[in-house]
Amino acid sequence: MKAVIQRVREASVSVDGKVVGEIGEGLLVLAGIARDDTEATLRSVASKIVNLRIFEDEEGRMNRSLLEICGQLLVVSQFTLMADCRRGRRPSFTDAAPPEVAAGLFERFVEILREHPCKVETGVFQAMMEVRLNNWGPVTIILDSADLLAPRRGKPEPSEFDKTS
Repeated sequence: MKAVIQRVREASVSVDGKVVGEIGEGLLVLAGIARDDTEATLRSVASKIVNLRIFEDEEGRMNRSLLEICGQLLVVSQFTLMADCRRGRRPSFTDAAPPEVAAGLFERFVEILREHPCKVETGVFQAMMEVRLNNWGPVTIILDSADLLAPRRGKPEPSEFDKTS
């Protein structure tokens, strides 16, 4: 799963000229569902989103989470986040979950976010949408579940060549 998170003063999503979701201060989340995403993936990304300390405290430091400021979420499905542009000029979307799988996983992701005490609005899955936002900062974070679930990069173990006798 990949998610682009933008801190916003307000945001909305429309389908066919009609607003289907809108929020005040909070986060706009563009979410791409991968072929290999699981419940654990969805929970990990959801937890990271609501707990990221990217809202300012009284000293102007990014020290508060969405939950701490009682912010709102607008979650929009966006399979194009799964684009692989390594070869040629046309992106490949083979890493994206097929629509019939992605729809259920996206809905589950939204359900998990709704377990938290914040307003959660969404777009319409597979619809052509118009997203409007008033960026706040701007603050934009890109999350990739492959990075979240991977072991931390730290100091590597010494190789046998690094050891002294």
